[in-house]
Amino acid sequence: MDFDPAQLRALNAAVSEGTFEAAARLLRVTPSAVSQRLKALEIAAGRVLLVRTKPIQVTPSGAVVLRMAREIELLAADTALQLGSEESPGPRLALSLAVNADSLATWVLPALVPLGDSIGLHVHREDEGRTSDLLREGVVMAAITTQARPVPGCRAARLGVMRYRPMSTPDFAARWFPDGVTVAALAEAPVVVFDRNDHLQHRYLRRRSTKALDPPTHQIPSSEGFVTAVRLGLGWAMVPDLQSEYPERKGEVIDLDPRGAIDVVLHWQQWKLRSSSLDRVADVILAAARKQLR
Repeated sequence: MDFDPAQLRALNAAVSEGTFEAAARLLRVTPSAVSQRLKALEIAAGRVLLVRTKPIQVTPSGAVVLRMAREIELLAADTALQLGSEESPGPRLALSLAVNADSLATWVLPALVPLGDSIGLHVHREDEGRTSDLLREGVVMAAITTQARPVPGCRAARLGVMRYRPMSTPDFAARWFPDGVTVAALAEAPVVVFDRNDHLQHRYLRRRSTKALDPPTHQIPSSEGFVTAVRLGLGWAMVPDLQSEYPERKGEVIDLDPRGAIDVVLHWQQWKLRSSSLDRVADVILAAARKQLR
């Protein structure tokens, strides 16, 4: 198949921006031109590549072509950077990454700071069990994920372990667990979850009970707000050690069950594409993980 670069740029822009109109503004052409390029690309591919909704979505075939389009743009931008000079630098490169909320709130951002002057970072916050889907769909170029097996077209490296423990305030524990962490108490004590994809608390509950427990639940879709909710006594939750260390040292929260820790093994996956910029991101992430994770 002979793909036209302008058509591939139109595909990338349409999916990234969500509409033909926004893609047209980015590419400095008319929406009609974007539409025509995408129709021509679909004819060349012999497949329907887009679902023309708002925002625009890719079909499974479209995800394959989108990934190729983004790989080509990454290579082109990387090459331009290498050819640039101090007087006439290349374009600012933008890399898209998928990172789970807890890593984003603790150790990832400090690691990325040294790259901020030369690389634009588009970070997608997603559950660590789902970030590999974004890689597979071509939405991101690299991801922190729980999946050890490399996504097709990617390479993987182990980052380390984030340990989570069941935490609450001392007052909450005294009120809801006066006799310790029993199954009966777990069935009644309010629990804090991040969102519908946060299964850590229920993993812990399944460890403690052979029957399904359905305690009252508070959903707090913010990593910082999630920990704050526990510190304020809204409920108990599985909190990563990287976020519980300070409030635990101050006596604000306690470990409800010293044998209840859950270890989440994280991996770094990135496109196999040879890109010096993508490799720089990998280097700082791996170095930070060695210092911060178990």
